[in-house]
Parts: sequence; C-alpha cells; structure tokens
Amino acid sequence: MSETTGASYAAAGVDIEAGDRAVELMKEWVKKTQRPEVLGGLGGFAGLFDASALKHYERPLLASATDGVGTKVDIARQLGVYDTIGHDLVAMVMDDIVVCGAEPLFMTDYICVGKVHPERVAAIVKGIAEGCVLAGCALVGGETAEHPGLLGPDDFDVAGAGTGVVEADRLLGADRIRKGDAVIAMAASGLHSNGYSLVRHVLLNEAGLALDARIDELGRTLGEELLEPTKIYSLDCLALIRTTDVHAFSHVTGGGLAANLARVIPDALHATVERSTWAPDPIFDLVGKTGQVERLELEKTLNMGVGMIAIVPEESADVALATLADRGVEAWVAGEITERGDHTTGAELVGDYA
Repeated sequence: MSETTGASYAAAGVDIEAGDRAVELMKEWVKKTQRPEVLGGLGGFAGLFDASALKHYERPLLASATDGVGTKVDIARQLGVYDTIGHDLVAMVMDDIVVCGAEPLFMTDYICVGKVHPERVAAIVKGIAEGCVLAGCALVGGETAEHPGLLGPDDFDVAGAGTGVVEADRLLGADRIRKGDAVIAMAASGLHSNGYSLVRHVLLNEAGLALDARIDELGRTLGEELLEPTKIYSLDCLALIRTTDVHAFSHVTGGGLAANLARVIPDALHATVERSTWAPDPIFDLVGKTGQVERLELEKTLNMGVGMIAIVPEESADVALATLADRGVEAWVAGEITERGDHTTGAELVGDYA
C-alpha cells in the first residue's frame, strides 16, 4: 500500500520556522526602543504601555495615526537594502502625530512579504526601531505576514500605527493661528516617502535610468538618492514647543506643501509661501526636466525640499530658528499668514525658486 503525503502549510508557501527565526533576530533592535512605560516584550498577543505614566496630565488626549511608505519599498527591493525603509515608516506615522503637539509614545508595525527571509525582515525591523529611537517612541509589537501567491518571493510592504499624547489645552491647530504669524519651513532630506509612483515612472520606466547609475547633479547614484531616509522631525517639533509659542505644524506629505499647509489654516486666513526663500534639491529638478513635469504638478506631488512647517508668532520666529539650528535642522522663514480675502484656498506658493 503506497503512502501519500497530505497538504501542509509549508507546502502552501508559509514557513513558520523562518518567521520564528525573524522574530529572534529582531528582538535586540526592538529592545533598544523601550521606554520605562513599556511592559513585557515580544511574543505576547498585545503590546502593553503603562497609562498610569500619564497621570500628571489634567486632560490627556491620545493622538493616533497610521501610514505606509508607498512604492518606495520597490526601490529598497531592487537595491536589496532593507534597513532604512523603517526610518521612512516611523517618519510618516509619528510626524503626523506630532503635528497636533502630541508626544510620540509607542508604535506597532505590519510587514507583509511574499516569502519570509529572516535576515531581511530583521533588517526592516532594525530600521523601524532606529526610527522609533529618533522619534522618542517605543516599538511595542507588530506582525509579519507571509502571502505566497499574492506577492513574489522578494516583494514586501510595510505599514505602521502609532499613538501619542497631548494635554488638551496645549493642542495645536487652526484655532491658534493669527494674522501676521510666520511660516517656518524645515528642510527635507530628499523626496521623503511620497510621489514615488511619479518618480519611478519618469526616471526608471520612461527615461530608463539605472539605480546604480551615478548622476553628477546628485553627487551620488540614483538609487542612493531615491532611498535617502525620510527625516524624522518629532523631537525637533517638541523642542520648538518647549522653547517658543507654536501655533501649528504641517507635515508635508502626499499632496505637496500648499495642500498640506492648507489643512491647518482657518477659513478666514491664508498662508503665502515665497518660493524665493529656498532652492529645491537637484532631485526635484531632475524629475521635472526629465519627465517634462509642470511645476504645479511637481508641487502637488512632491515636497519640493520642505518636510515640515511650523507656524509661530512673528516675534517668536528668531527663537524658533535658533532652536532648530541648535538641533541641526535647516530652517527659514518662508512666508506669512494673512487674511483670506479673495483667495480660494488656504495656502499657496508664489514667485520663483531661488
């Protein structure tokens, strides 16, 4: 009588042992993110954070955000570099949270792969953990999912969710903004994590540029430029809150500078941003000229060199700039808040770039 072997999870493409190996490899990195409020470690069904640490708040508001890094993951896949994409993930999540004035507390991640390569997964988590340290938050848990048949063996995606806390009477936003406030721009580290579908279409698909090609105007290879990690501003923003009167922040992500700035401008006011106050990095010009992309299209897709905006009283601008300079953040006064008047939108870019 012949013996037959039935179906198995491994035969279907899911390797549980590889997943367990990935967890072991990532533990040392997750440990580096721990805050004193975190209880337990990896392996539980839930990450635990001791909320009694928030007792000194009179009326604590929890702020939550979730995000991913879009098609930038394909650049990481093609280059075989997995330990920086986590910085991008933390930036996209935690810098949204800090916009309302909240201190980042903790984060969870979700990594989806076609096939678990333990070292790759651990490298991704390493990047997330390093990003959490830069944002001042703990990585309290996550999920690695293997999706054979839906994703190729080298394909992956990442997403995350985070939580922060802010005192109710210190909540930042549109209601604090006043006519005459200064608009302070903080420099981006590059493309950050938005607009990569356009960038990939223009530079890789249409122009046929290779990721390992050195681009003179960039001063490095195209792949190095495109994989440059998103700057994490969380602790810089919290430092501003401690040292001066901040009315609002705006995280410049999908939709570009004007659209994201408009999200925090009250109906009666308008933010004018002067393009002449900065020169976008060469990557933006490269995308624009290579793809014959109109300036307005670029500006509603890419950050154009500005990753975060702070809105402060005009008399506080110098202190704000000094605080950021002390922290190594390039920043400048890029515009002002005026009455809305005949403007149909809350913010606009005017003039030409420097």
